[in-house]
Amino acid sequence: QVQLVESGGGLVQPGGSLRLSCVASGSIFSIAGMAWFRQAPGKKREVVATITSGGSTFYANFVEDRFTISRDNAKNTVYLQMNSLKLEDTAVYYCNAAGSDLSRQPFASWGQGTQVTVSS
Repeated sequence: QVQLVESGGGLVQPGGSLRLSCVASGSIFSIAGMAWFRQAPGKKREVVATITSGGSTFYANFVEDRFTISRDNAKNTVYLQMNSLKLEDTAVYYCNAAGSDLSRQPFASWGQGTQVTVSS
């Protein structure tokens, strides 16, 4: 079983910055991809950014070069640096990881989410 724990959310004014962290733990053999999703009230969960074990990244169009995803493979940790935050970035941000567990079985896990609120 693989667990993900996010941290770093909070309340920030428009134009401000936050850094989210997500640590994976448990029966991990390898993690192929890690990602951040978000879900605003009344909306579907959507991908924000993804990163492979090799460091290749993908960003949703709405990111507009404001966010940076990174990961520390040795620590099984993924980060999301969010700058120039907008009101519409308000959402619960979820971490996702996919890989193989110690039994060499595939896993895909979600964190519990961390609230990001952008408000003046």
